[in-house]
Amino acid sequence: MVEAAAKPPLRVVASLSGAVEVKDLDHTYSAAGRVTQALADIRISIKPGRFVVVVGPSGCGKSSLLMMMTGLVTPTSGTILCGGKPMTEPDPDRVGVVFQEASLYPWLTAQDNVEFPLSLRGVAKSERAARAREKLALVGLKGFEDRYPHELSGGMKQRVSIARGLVQNPPILMLDEPFAALDEQTRISMGDELLRIWQETGKTVVFVTHSLTEAAYLADEIIVMSARPGRIIDRIEVDLPRPRTYAMMATPRFAELRERIWSQIKTQASE
Repeated sequence: MVEAAAKPPLRVVASLSGAVEVKDLDHTYSAAGRVTQALADIRISIKPGRFVVVVGPSGCGKSSLLMMMTGLVTPTSGTILCGGKPMTEPDPDRVGVVFQEASLYPWLTAQDNVEFPLSLRGVAKSERAARAREKLALVGLKGFEDRYPHELSGGMKQRVSIARGLVQNPPILMLDEPFAALDEQTRISMGDELLRIWQETGKTVVFVTHSLTEAAYLADEIIVMSARPGRIIDRIEVDLPRPRTYAMMATPRFAELRERIWSQIKTQASE
């Protein structure tokens, strides 16, 4: 039985601009003269301020789905709405993106890496510097503004990447396996950091992962996808109290959540 946790502080949740809707989405691609269906009949509705995690067997199309939700990939058919508007191309005012690799420019400092997308949009130097410092402080890197990527640990690099995804203050943040390359301790610590940022900002978060433990620990809701062509086969409301604690991972309820996800993924993989 999960012990009652301290009641978390009230969250300032993003307005309707943080809502995400995916309607009747299908996607096919051609390779070596063959047409393959990657995604089929995807329908997702995410309310503003929710933390939603997407899991599924390898190759099921979960990262492709995320890229479509960011506007970086165009689906074959269907509609994606972010904040009530079609997401047909990248729009950093609506959606921030964090990739598996931090992808920082090695010749730029942490500060300059976070400022970079603002500089592309012609934001004044003083404003972009202030906004970058604010986001670096939010991710716990105050005092590291002048460090170059080679001077930062893997976890710190990903913090810079998250700060860069937040610097234009989008209501929605989408992350594609951002902690996959980190060791287990750092990965858990970064999960806690992400929950803290989510708690403080009230943003809508869509997070793709292979880790069932990570999914159960972070999410309000877990979307489980089938093997290719990827379909949604389950949506799990995670009823663990917040704030989440490491101790919850040892509870029967946590084990039940992991087993529910794993049993479906295992079945898909064996078919």
